[in-house]
Amino acid sequence: MSEGYAAALPANAWNWVAVWRRNYLSWKKIALASMLGNLADPMIYLFGLGTGLGMMVGRVEDASYVAFLAAGMVATSAMTASTFETIYAAYPRMHHQRIWEAILYTQLTLGDIVLGELAWAATKAFLAGTAIAIVAAVVGYAAWPSLLYVLPAVALTGFAFASLAMVVTALAPSYHYFVFYQSLVLTPMLFLSGAVFPVTQLSGPFQQAAHFLPLAHSIDLIRPEMLDRPAGGIALHISALCLYAVLPFFLSMVLLRRRLMR
Repeated sequence: MSEGYAAALPANAWNWVAVWRRNYLSWKKIALASMLGNLADPMIYLFGLGTGLGMMVGRVEDASYVAFLAAGMVATSAMTASTFETIYAAYPRMHHQRIWEAILYTQLTLGDIVLGELAWAATKAFLAGTAIAIVAAVVGYAAWPSLLYVLPAVALTGFAFASLAMVVTALAPSYHYFVFYQSLVLTPMLFLSGAVFPVTQLSGPFQQAAHFLPLAHSIDLIRPEMLDRPAGGIALHISALCLYAVLPFFLSMVLLRRRLMR
């Protein structure tokens, strides 16, 4: 590996904490508004679509439709929170505010910065997913003990989607390009991954495609626990999410190094 690319890797196992802490201190001033913004869409889906459509649909996979939907919304909220933190908050820190450039004058490397940004986005996802899971447990759509198994999956989901979004951040020339990622990737994934209705209702090719989507793996980890059912393929789902977290992380560092060196 060349010296330049080696310098883009994290310098050690702890430098990223400084970036995480910087973002936390900045976010703390607007924490309430930020949390409400992250919760708005999944809560609307849960209580609007869940109760309204649930009256017509009835039970889905031996559970009430609202309970079925709640698990999908936990995973979706983690996806949305981590993605938006990465594309709409990390991007200006890199591009307009040039905070990354200032940090690079310290002992931190580009890898430290990227890892810190991903950890912070995963933290935001964890908070958003936890909030939805708690609401679901309070209203009786999930058992409280299930949250102990659900929350690690939420954190891993957040890191995986933050890592994917960091590749988009590295490639996007401006804010205007993020809408393509939202419209052409995230929205179709929401409907193909079993968040709103069972994957089994899709045609064969779409069912096959769903097996490769990170959101589908997240939902397959979270839903059985929230519905108190035995989960299958746990190792497969965790491994898939880890791949989505690790591989885009290294790809984004290569792309970001090229971008910042221009």
